[in-house]
Amino acid sequence: MDIYLPANKNEGTKVIILLHGGGWSGGSKVQLNYLIPIVQEEFPQHAIVNMDYRLASFDSPAFPKQLEDIEKAIAFIQDSDYNIGTKYAFIGLSAGAHLAMLHSYKNNSNHTINAVCSIVGPADFTDPFYARHPYYNYAAMYLLGNSKNDNEAILGISPTNYINPKSPATLLFYGGKDPVVPQSQATRLKAKLDENGVYNEYYLYKEGGHSNWNAKAMDTFRQKLVTFLKNRF
Repeated sequence: MDIYLPANKNEGTKVIILLHGGGWSGGSKVQLNYLIPIVQEEFPQHAIVNMDYRLASFDSPAFPKQLEDIEKAIAFIQDSDYNIGTKYAFIGLSAGAHLAMLHSYKNNSNHTINAVCSIVGPADFTDPFYARHPYYNYAAMYLLGNSKNDNEAILGISPTNYINPKSPATLLFYGGKDPVVPQSQATRLKAKLDENGVYNEYYLYKEGGHSNWNAKAMDTFRQKLVTFLKNRF
């Protein structure tokens, strides 16, 4: 992981963790390098962690090792001599957004995670529409391997399954013409957040694909992301 520490860091310094996409089986932290100068400009007092995680294969699925990598990264930061705080926000892209939400909703009993941003992230693998999607079996195999037909296991990797009234504020960005993650994932996620009274903001780019949005959409994405973090983190 790449760690960016502010000049005047202290025990109150908040931490923003970035998680890349790539279908759990590919990609790297380089994908989110473009966010670093944005965060540094808007949040000069925050620390930034842009991390890799072990990639999945059919023989070595993503779950649980990728969640373990996030936990280990946080433990490393907390055990370091960086002299920074223990309040976290996550920004994830695609598979990284799924991991960001899963960790933030499932592993936040001490309430140190205050905000999470999902950029086109899968959220509910029990979604009947998603189950008929061409990429569903691909995703399930990389996530669960031979357990992909285990209903309990599928529920266990669905971030929506762990949402509760104390879940962190959530920012949702999705594309109306996304060929990888159907819009129903966003609507089911928002419905579960609303049901539990969790603050959330949902932005749909109707003509947008899997985060490959036009310049105008990317400009509004930046504005909405910055405003959300300023208000909720």
